[in-house]
Amino acid sequence: MNLNAKNRIAVTAPVLLTSLLSCVSAYADYAPPLNVSLQDIVAASDDLLSRPDIPVRGDNGYVEDIIRFEVAEMEWDVGMSVHEPVDTADIAVGADGKKVGIFLLHGGSGDFKSMHRQARMLSQKLGYKVVSMSYPGRHAFHSELREWPGKNVRDDGSVRTPIWLRGEEIMRDEYDIIFDTGQRPRYGTRRLAKARPGTNFYYRMAGWPLALEAGGVAAMRKHFPENEFSIYVHGHSTGGPLVNMLSQRVPNVAGILAIENSPFGYIYRAQAAWGGQLGKIGDFDVPSEAIQLPSRSDPFDELYIRSWRDSARYVGPELLGSEGPQALMRLPMVMEDILAGWERAQKQPQFKAEYVITHGIEASMTAAATVTAKRLELDADETAALVDHYVGLTRELSGPGVKPVPPVMFQISAFSRDHSRAVYEQVTIPMYQAMDPAPKYSLTQFMAGKHGYMAGDEKLGLPSGLGPAVFLQWDSAIKSGWFMTD
Repeated sequence: MNLNAKNRIAVTAPVLLTSLLSCVSAYADYAPPLNVSLQDIVAASDDLLSRPDIPVRGDNGYVEDIIRFEVAEMEWDVGMSVHEPVDTADIAVGADGKKVGIFLLHGGSGDFKSMHRQARMLSQKLGYKVVSMSYPGRHAFHSELREWPGKNVRDDGSVRTPIWLRGEEIMRDEYDIIFDTGQRPRYGTRRLAKARPGTNFYYRMAGWPLALEAGGVAAMRKHFPENEFSIYVHGHSTGGPLVNMLSQRVPNVAGILAIENSPFGYIYRAQAAWGGQLGKIGDFDVPSEAIQLPSRSDPFDELYIRSWRDSARYVGPELLGSEGPQALMRLPMVMEDILAGWERAQKQPQFKAEYVITHGIEASMTAAATVTAKRLELDADETAALVDHYVGLTRELSGPGVKPVPPVMFQISAFSRDHSRAVYEQVTIPMYQAMDPAPKYSLTQFMAGKHGYMAGDEKLGLPSGLGPAVFLQWDSAIKSGWFMTD
């Protein structure tokens, strides 16, 4: 592991490309690999990054779009970027004969811009049309550059809050600040903005799950017409349960691209509670008691205000996997880097309300639905139906006439905290197999990288991290027909 990047790839190209890049001439026989070696990751990165750029629309490589819609008798704005070739004839076509559309959702700290590196690479190098959408409330409508100004915790003690509608502002008297230490081993002390009952903030926090569903469906219907496009959805981390949910609500979603992508909320909850086995980060075994978490009970009306601690909880395991316990010997340096990175990250939203869906917290979803139903003056039957709808956002739909969960391509990095091969094999995949009908799936582990899979590592010869190797696997599967079902 001390060799430089050039020495690592000092073998002939045909040998390096067999597991990832030889699919151009053998698409029909394509099967996602179980593992992708560092050498093949580097070769894939070199291949994709060396390809000429396809001209795309927009001065910044994208065009912004904002959709306004009404759900639960409230208006909502959702923002997104659209990345596509200038010449529509350059849009890639999959094995099913339809144009390739990619729908991206970001992770827990970010917004639509958090996925721009992925979107640019997919549109400029592979010719896909890509939409990167912000969760409801995450788009910085009040900033020309769509970057959040200032800090998420202000000097006067107030905090940054979502913008669910352009021109609307959540006022300081709409919430209380509370501190939670119930999950301190994982998160440290958590700062929360708790909405006061009866305020606009309270009702928005109760209603945003419906806005997420409606906004995602509207965005895909607008930009990926069913008769023209097949859509492949990817949600990084927190975005994973959200695109899993959306995958059954849009007819032409053909596959789930699950690189470091949490599953449906109820499955992610099972992952978090998993115990009795050893997890593994890199070559280092992690006892079950270190990864097993108590069941979450986050109320729907609490907005989590993120901090540097959220960076630390990923950096620690990633260093454990890549360097081993000796990384603790330079803890002051590690903390300096974490704190510096946190300052740079302040232009992202850095608040979070999505745990109620991503961890399948049915009690909180029931409470949110009940508050919304009471505001709408629904009767008992209508309230029960709304509760079922909310809870249904945390799990797959089933029954007659329901679209099945589409094929799922699971991909994990070598040093991820929450996405080990063991938890996928013991928990995640068996729960997908238990669905009726069970979706087609694959599981690939990349033998490098971390949860932030686009993070560059120049020492390894990976300026864009795992991204290029991941995207070439997607391309091989889409163009081979791997995602096509009878």
